[in-house]
Amino acid sequence: MKANNISFIRILALVMALMMLASVALTSCDKTPDEPKDSGSQPQGSQSNEPVDSGSNEPVDSDNDAPVDSGSNEPGDITTPEYDVITVAKALELCGEPGNISAEQYYIRGIIETITNAQFGAMVIKDDTGSIPVYGTYSTDGKSYPDFDYKPVKGDEVLLYCILQNYNGTKEVKRAELIEYKNNQGNIDVSQYAPATITEARAAQKGANLKVSGVVARITYSTGMKPNGFVLVSGGESIYVYDGDTAARVAIGNRIEIAGTKDYWILDSEIGSASKFGYNGCNQLTDAILISNDNKTDNSLELDKFPTSTVKELIETPVSEDITTKVFKVNALVKKTPGTGFVNYYLYDIDGTTGSYTYTQCSGDDFAWLDEFDGKICTVYLTLLNAKSTSTGCQFRFLPVAVFDEGYRFDTNKAAEMVLNYYAVGQFLSTYSGNPELELLTSVSSDLLGFTNATISYASSDTSVIAFNEKDNKTIMECLKAGSASVTITVTHNGKTATKTIIITVAISEVTDYVNVQAAINAQVGDRVTVHGIVGPSLVNRDGFYLIDESGVIALIVKERAVFDGLMVGHEIIIEGMRDKFHNGEGTHAGQAAITDVTVVANSYGNHSYDTSTFITDKTLADLCALSVDQDYSTMVFVLNATVMWEESPWYANAKLTDGNVSINLYSSNANKQYGFLKQYIGQEITVELALCNWNNKTYHQACVLAVRTADGKVINNLNFNAN
Repeated sequence: MKANNISFIRILALVMALMMLASVALTSCDKTPDEPKDSGSQPQGSQSNEPVDSGSNEPVDSDNDAPVDSGSNEPGDITTPEYDVITVAKALELCGEPGNISAEQYYIRGIIETITNAQFGAMVIKDDTGSIPVYGTYSTDGKSYPDFDYKPVKGDEVLLYCILQNYNGTKEVKRAELIEYKNNQGNIDVSQYAPATITEARAAQKGANLKVSGVVARITYSTGMKPNGFVLVSGGESIYVYDGDTAARVAIGNRIEIAGTKDYWILDSEIGSASKFGYNGCNQLTDAILISNDNKTDNSLELDKFPTSTVKELIETPVSEDITTKVFKVNALVKKTPGTGFVNYYLYDIDGTTGSYTYTQCSGDDFAWLDEFDGKICTVYLTLLNAKSTSTGCQFRFLPVAVFDEGYRFDTNKAAEMVLNYYAVGQFLSTYSGNPELELLTSVSSDLLGFTNATISYASSDTSVIAFNEKDNKTIMECLKAGSASVTITVTHNGKTATKTIIITVAISEVTDYVNVQAAINAQVGDRVTVHGIVGPSLVNRDGFYLIDESGVIALIVKERAVFDGLMVGHEIIIEGMRDKFHNGEGTHAGQAAITDVTVVANSYGNHSYDTSTFITDKTLADLCALSVDQDYSTMVFVLNATVMWEESPWYANAKLTDGNVSINLYSSNANKQYGFLKQYIGQEITVELALCNWNNKTYHQACVLAVRTADGKVINNLNFNAN
């Protein structure tokens, strides 16, 4: 349809629609939404990223196969004027060469394949001739997709009036007006779904078909800020609903009824690790069908009905307990941490260190509403959306549902109790296999909470087993012989006292059948080995560390992150694990030698300097870069001079070492975080202890820096030990 015919057709369409209003009801994408009311129950910032659905609260009658005109406002059959519709194939042809934007506008009809961004109504549509992306969708009077009365979703048929373009080689609809749509969502047979409360839905078996109702409390997003789910709450209970089409049609505060299927979701690649630690998955409903929506955004979330907890209690809850997607009220420090091309948001307990990160698939854009709370201890309603599962453990990831800055002030009368639970008790293990000579805290102050000098003292019921001695003005715990003792910890602040008694067992190791590191290196892949050595520097991008003795060096991958509890560089240990090699079985590359599934069977502690007698000192960086990946050099450490390079963009950060002619990449996923200790040396030539690595069977080596040698000693890579 040419541009000079557009006005006539629109007038004709309007006249025909008005003539039929007396007998036919029409549905509108343009209906003005009711103004939302502020009842005080919504989280601050909750409207900043969420689409507002102003549509009808009645289910669509899918027996009506007629298209719906976006200029009308009630449901019914209509007869639309004929449009000069082009096919998708013709639209792709008219997009032209890169940089071309059509001078004319065109009508194009298609079925929605997917909504790629619900904030802008970006989608992909198809017909019998092909498919084409739509950059954005608007109503005829300029409203954006989130404000549509009915938001067309996957499977619906749409008629668009649009400009076509070729943007840097991508042929697409540049801007589309929604002229008509047809709801193709099908009939809803609700008799196949059993009515259930949210409590009953949470307890239902996987695969159960359920019908539940509640209020939308928070919407989640996938890449591109595309809604992919929401938290549904009612009467102090909650559950997550994973369904992008339904999420695109609701807003925070809507009271809705849905039909869905019960599921426990775990990422396919993490199922084995989750099973290892008893994690059953995210408690949720999937394949949701929106039955009704009152479209009000002021329904109360009934926040006062959710249980109170602490961040510390939640993250210490065993993942085997079914608490995912339950909402809890906590006091939490909100912390924004910008990265390279992303922003992480953390929720910490009131100690400022115990916590976890929010779960985002949008590089943090979906949590920009938290910015106003950055650095503040707030009242936070959150849920543990899921648990990241790896071979070494599962970590809960948070989804904040509502946040309020209520001017939190810590009651300093509780300082003694807080220090006891957050600082003092956590210093101890329940069992020791040697003498740790553990330096203990004797006082704690907190600028964040506004108290100073909460003092800590310790007493043992049997000083022949466990003794607390003063050395160089430090309190040192020593384990002297096998046995058990009661240890009483007392914290005092401003006349208030908190006390706790714990039982500690000393079980001196009697393991005598072990080998040195070189013997472990020589063992056959698949053999179980018991090895003695000194804890060396951390691995990077792997949960583990190097084990070192006078015979050699080998990388260890721990069985679970709990292995790091109480472990430090310089400890003398005996480990048990499987001799392994990281190799995909293709080509001739040697891969990476390691011991995996590692547990510590004995720890004699100490502060030993790891042996460097096997480190190679006569090679240059150029020599290392010339080494063939067909040979295994991953059990060697080289000492050489090189200059630190940093490559950074909005999306990544890489650290490298160079000699001015050649360079080698330091293996990492986030150099700013994992090699932060090297940033002070950018542009400087330094002496490094360096191991070659090839964890992913590449055609080239990468490297891991164990330590930087300086005139004052060593700066050791403590990454995994600091993260514990």
